[in-house]
Amino acid sequence: MFDLSNRTAIVTGAGRGIGRAIAAALVAHGARVALFDRDPTLLTDATETLGAITLSIVVDVADATNVQAAIETVIEQWGRIDILVNNAAILSTKPFLELTPSEWEQTLAVNLNALYYTCRAVVPTMIATGYGRLITIASVAGKRGGGILGNAAYSAAKAGTIGLTKALARELAPYGITANAICPGPVETPLLASMTAEQRTRAQRLIPLGRFAHPTEVAAAVVFLASAEAAFITGETLDVDGGITMD
Repeated sequence: MFDLSNRTAIVTGAGRGIGRAIAAALVAHGARVALFDRDPTLLTDATETLGAITLSIVVDVADATNVQAAIETVIEQWGRIDILVNNAAILSTKPFLELTPSEWEQTLAVNLNALYYTCRAVVPTMIATGYGRLITIASVAGKRGGGILGNAAYSAAKAGTIGLTKALARELAPYGITANAICPGPVETPLLASMTAEQRTRAQRLIPLGRFAHPTEVAAAVVFLASAEAAFITGETLDVDGGITMD
């Protein structure tokens, strides 16, 4: 099951944390994976760890021209793109009244606009091959309006990614392309390193399973949605949150 041999994937924000775990899981199941990240040092380390069937490209996903060029590079190298995982994100936890316009715009640029840029560049080649898997890493914050982590800007951006994913699912189904979102709760990544022990304890009390997720648990959901076994699933929002959201 979940054989991704001969499939080509792109993972954004692949240098560390959830993105690197997703890239590793896709490679482990046979896919060739292009790693996108804006940090060249993280990319070099990830590429050395994951091996020869990866391609690393320094990309600012908030720059449409940069994204288009990077995706054209992948197509030139491997001829097709079967799987796109939009994972790159920045976390904003400021209350609404403390947000500056520039912070609002930056959060939406990375967390929402980038999804439009990458899908816009990738979808034509998926239509040409009659196959595609669009997978977005959203967040429970996009469904709850924040709460545990992420407030106004982050929640708004992640809610937007869920809505855009559903719209893509409707529009692209006739071409053999599925689009799904994954909504993790708090995940053990460097993004959470600044949390105090008190904040962690308070957050864990809101999670029925009583702990944060490991990046590999999010990656496992990505592998499933990228696989042939998930061919009849589209427009779905899959919660990987330990029971925070039950809907």
